[in-house]
Amino acid sequence: MSDFLASMRASSLQRVRRAMATTPLHQVVGTALALPRPPTMQPGIAGFDVIAEVKRSSPAYGELSSETPDALVKRAQAYAKAGAIAVSVLTEPQRFGGNLAHLSEIAHALRPLGVPAMRKDFIVDVYQVWEAAAAGAGGVLLIVRMIDDAMLMEMLEAAAQAKMFVLLEAFDKNDLLRARPFVGVHKRILVGLNARDLSTLEVDFQRLIVLAREFPPNCLRVAESGISTVAEVKAVAQAGYALALVGTALMRAAKPQALVAEMLEAGREATQW
Repeated sequence: MSDFLASMRASSLQRVRRAMATTPLHQVVGTALALPRPPTMQPGIAGFDVIAEVKRSSPAYGELSSETPDALVKRAQAYAKAGAIAVSVLTEPQRFGGNLAHLSEIAHALRPLGVPAMRKDFIVDVYQVWEAAAAGAGGVLLIVRMIDDAMLMEMLEAAAQAKMFVLLEAFDKNDLLRARPFVGVHKRILVGLNARDLSTLEVDFQRLIVLAREFPPNCLRVAESGISTVAEVKAVAQAGYALALVGTALMRAAKPQALVAEMLEAGREATQW
């Protein structure tokens, strides 16, 4: 595990311990199960889809947005109206400027549009999966390298109970192999490959192409990080990815709604050949 990932894990453990001391797990589960079922993500209908991301900052690029919470909600709605199949919301506070309140507000605003919000964080305990569900999320990202097999299975079972989809995130071939036995746990599991090097925080776009054939069979593949242009969307779609998770490029775009639409069009055209 890289120094960056180790530090994020330690910080996440501190956060979950504080949260558990305030609100016990059974209460969070009860809140989650009392909510209406979140919108269902339905990838693959049009051939290629985009998960658009909302985040205030990143360790690699610094501050990405000084928008108010209301403006971030409107941004998420704009993503959805442009055709994004889900909206990823960073909830990590120290390096990404996020929190669970952002997730809850965005999830609530997206519900009438039929688009789920996904919690993206450095999740280390099943408690945090239930936190996401209690905030109204319809999905959760899990980094396989940070979680042992027993905890990962517990998290997947919790997500299934809460009717959430799961994006299992890998960084290399070994992570993809590790994800393989978990793909069939329930039907709403995607597998993503992150092109960012966790030691340098630099992006190696070619990793997405080289490792495209190493994914578990019969899973929907998600290309993550380093996708900023229509040409890159075409490349990952032609390599067999069904979705792209796009964050920084959209946060920096003058017209993010238009960029989502352009990426979707490019990806879908590429899959028709």
